[in-house]
Amino acid sequence: MGTLANLWQNHRMMVVFVMILIIVIPFLIFYLNKAKKEHPKGLIAAALSNMGERFGYYIMNAVLVLFICSKFGISDGTSGLIFGVFYFLIYVLALPGGIIADRTQNYKKTIITGIVVMAIGYGLLAIPVFSSGGFALAMIALVLIACGNGLFKGNLQAIVGQLYDDFEAEAAKQGPEALASAKEKRDSGFQIFYVFINIGGVIAPFVAPLVREWYLKTKGLIYNADLPRLCHKFIMDTMEGNDMSNLTQLSGGANLDTFCQNYLQVYNTGVHYSFIFSVLAMLISLFIFVAVKNKLPNPVKKVKAATQEYTEAERLADAKEIKQRMAALYAVLGIAVFFWFSFHQNTQSLTIFARDFVDTSALAPEILQFINPFFVIVLTPIIMWIFASLIRKGKEVSTPKKIALGMFIAACAYIFLIIIAVVHNYPSGDAFKALPEADKAAMKTGPWVMIVTYFFLTVAELFISPLGLSFVSKIAPRHLVGMCQGLWLSATAVGNLLIFLGVRMLNAFPQQWMTWAVFALICLASMAIMLGMLKWLERVAK
Repeated sequence: MGTLANLWQNHRMMVVFVMILIIVIPFLIFYLNKAKKEHPKGLIAAALSNMGERFGYYIMNAVLVLFICSKFGISDGTSGLIFGVFYFLIYVLALPGGIIADRTQNYKKTIITGIVVMAIGYGLLAIPVFSSGGFALAMIALVLIACGNGLFKGNLQAIVGQLYDDFEAEAAKQGPEALASAKEKRDSGFQIFYVFINIGGVIAPFVAPLVREWYLKTKGLIYNADLPRLCHKFIMDTMEGNDMSNLTQLSGGANLDTFCQNYLQVYNTGVHYSFIFSVLAMLISLFIFVAVKNKLPNPVKKVKAATQEYTEAERLADAKEIKQRMAALYAVLGIAVFFWFSFHQNTQSLTIFARDFVDTSALAPEILQFINPFFVIVLTPIIMWIFASLIRKGKEVSTPKKIALGMFIAACAYIFLIIIAVVHNYPSGDAFKALPEADKAAMKTGPWVMIVTYFFLTVAELFISPLGLSFVSKIAPRHLVGMCQGLWLSATAVGNLLIFLGVRMLNAFPQQWMTWAVFALICLASMAIMLGMLKWLERVAK
């Protein structure tokens, strides 16, 4: 027992990491076997290539907001704004990335270029530059990552779509029953593809904190979430309230000039070194894709066929229906903006909340982001089973109704946080940080709060994200399918651009519960609007 207790005490992050792997590996094996037996041969290769890229991305994504604060000493709000713009570019640039692939008719080369550009971006982030040019270098790196992601993301998904087009075409040669069976595989195939993304997302948040903790220990230092902020305030001579006494206590009485400079350099160098693993993940993704690219189809023929199937006469005849479908699409896109604005607080206000208000002595705040992809992997089969059971019983829930229910579930996450904030009497983030260390430690809550919050948000994600894509594919006019999918990505991008407001509210509102109330009201209002349009949306989607 003593040995186990010591192992937990000294290597908590590593112990949790190993436990997560033990749980996730059986799911990985299950999905690999399912893909191998029931789906096109190229699915596993495409999913593994995508998993490698997502692993590298989520290493950076998990720490980016806090890293910008710790490296450059800027405020939570400004860091959140930078991240919001970056997250906006990640989705918006998928549109020109798709256009480039369409016009060059070379999806595979575009994907390879995207991986290489991302690898260069992560390579720049891995360089521990502490001179005046460090900020510019970091911003250039983020732009490169966003551009590379735009070339990669949508085009690999297009190839997966073509895999199933070819799969269905082969099945059609065997008769109607075989075709019907093949068509049923498409949704579960994209589900497997989506799960592989989240497998990378489960593991990745551990990398930077583990590397950072290791590097701090090599220099005789320990991790503390509040020290980077206090060190920057000391260097910039902006200490206030209890900052000086808190810094003196956390530094162990060392010379503060030397300690602050040294701690910031070591702390942030450790994070820089973690991005080396992002580069390695890109290279693994590149190796997998290059090895199998000749066995993967090219989506160009699909686009041409779709254009030929829909004539000008058909467009004129169905003009009224097209207007109704586009109006329904824009209505759902409006709801999607507010969902992503609320959901992606996991990279913004929820991460800042975890850093300041949650006891992170066992797990660094960035690591807690593994909870969402973990729940995606575990809950996806359950959610799919529930939906399938309802269909078998003749009680199928329509996609618009599921989206409305998803908004209610998202609201539950923030209602839960309102209760936590009221019970603990949490002030604003800025006011909390100014309290004495002993008072802050006494007020902090446990990581279980984040687990419950992410549980609600993940269930909401599973009700909205894949089903939203399904709804778009159902109502999109045949000659506008590509544009409609682009509009969905654009709505996601707009929601991402707004996420920085969460951090600003968290630090500005006098009581923390007010911040969570804003998100709860947004989700509930979106649900009410969706229910008000329900019959119309169900009619248009038929």
